[in-house]
Formats: sequence, structure tokens, C-alpha cells
Amino acid sequence: MKLKINLILIRTFIITLILIEVSFATSKIEEVFKEKSEIENPMSLRDPFLSPKIRGKKKSRVANKVAKGVYSNVPILGVVKIDQIRIIGVVIGANRRAFVRIGRGNGEEGSVSKETYVVKEGMKLGENKAELKAILPGGIVLVEKNTNIYGEDEYLETVIPISK
Repeated sequence: MKLKINLILIRTFIITLILIEVSFATSKIEEVFKEKSEIENPMSLRDPFLSPKIRGKKKSRVANKVAKGVYSNVPILGVVKIDQIRIIGVVIGANRRAFVRIGRGNGEEGSVSKETYVVKEGMKLGENKAELKAILPGGIVLVEKNTNIYGEDEYLETVIPISK
């Protein structure tokens, strides 16, 4: 019985000595670094084995950004009247696109702009923000949302055929 008590006392004494030594060693390491280093607080530095924290990216202001990560040198179509839109061609496939020029539509050669714009399904066109719902082999379909005099929503479909 006396032997068990002595063993327990010896164990606690040894554990206490180890804890004191560890705490003394850590404080001693900090003092060594403070004396030998020009860095004010070297223990607060980033762990070199961990990846660095990535900060927020700066937003770029690119004029010809079409979608997330997609850029184009084709000019962006501004706010125009729907009756001035002329379809000069369409691309049918996985990525449907329509090629648009702006003009007055009186048939004269100089009445149509020289710039070609590329539009895709889902884009908003015109003053009333008509949505391009479909690109078909014969033209495009635009849908405008208007509110009538009774406060009800009406949807106006406009089909613009390919110009000759």
C-alpha cells in the first residue's frame, strides 16, 4: 500500500517537472527569437506549410465582357428602337446567335449602320427591354412585357425576319 502511494507521488512529481520544463522551454524560445530576430512578433507569422489566404479579386472594367470569363471584340448593342433592328444573319446550333444591324428600314443603302452586333437568347433589347426569346432560321422572336390600363401584364411578341 505504501509502495502504491509512493509510485503515485513519484509520477505526479515527474509530470509536474515535465510541465514546468515545457513551459520554461516555450518562454525561452520566444525570448531567443525576440533577441535574435528583427521581426517584432515572429510567432504570429503565417505557417509556411499552409496555403496563403486569397484576398478578394479586383473587378476589372472591361467594355466588351459578354459573360463570366467570356470577352468579345464585337460592339455591344445599346438601347435602340425595335423597329430599327435589322437581322442580317443567324447561327443555329448549340450556341444560337443572331447578327444585327441598326437602320431606319426605308431601303436606302446608307440607312443601315455599318457595325454588326451579336445578340443571343435571353438578352434584353430595345427601349422597353424586350427579351430575345428565340432565334429561328428565319429571324428572331422578341417578347415585351407591358402593363395595360387595368394593371394587368400583357406580353407582346414581335417577330423580326432576316432582312434582304
